[in-house]
Amino acid sequence: MKKLLVLCAVFLANTAFAADAPAKNSQQTKMATCNAEAAGKKGDERKAFMKECLSAKPAAPMTQQDKMKQCNADAAGKKGDERKAFMKDCLSAKK
Repeated sequence: MKKLLVLCAVFLANTAFAADAPAKNSQQTKMATCNAEAAGKKGDERKAFMKECLSAKPAAPMTQQDKMKQCNADAAGKKGDERKAFMKDCLSAKK
């Protein structure tokens, strides 16, 4: 019985640890990306850049309404089948 309880405790501890791992990986990835972009910067300039870079929120995906507005603006001057084909490609593109 004691062995079963120990195994359950170990399993639960490993599960809890694994749940935290993706969050750490994304932060590590962000740190590596910011570090690469900060190449050549030194001192206060680098410190300010890293602070801004690491605190930046990821860009929200474009809504369908925003995508439609952008595609309409880009399609200015196109007519008929050309516009239809352009709009189809533009709206189906992942942005």
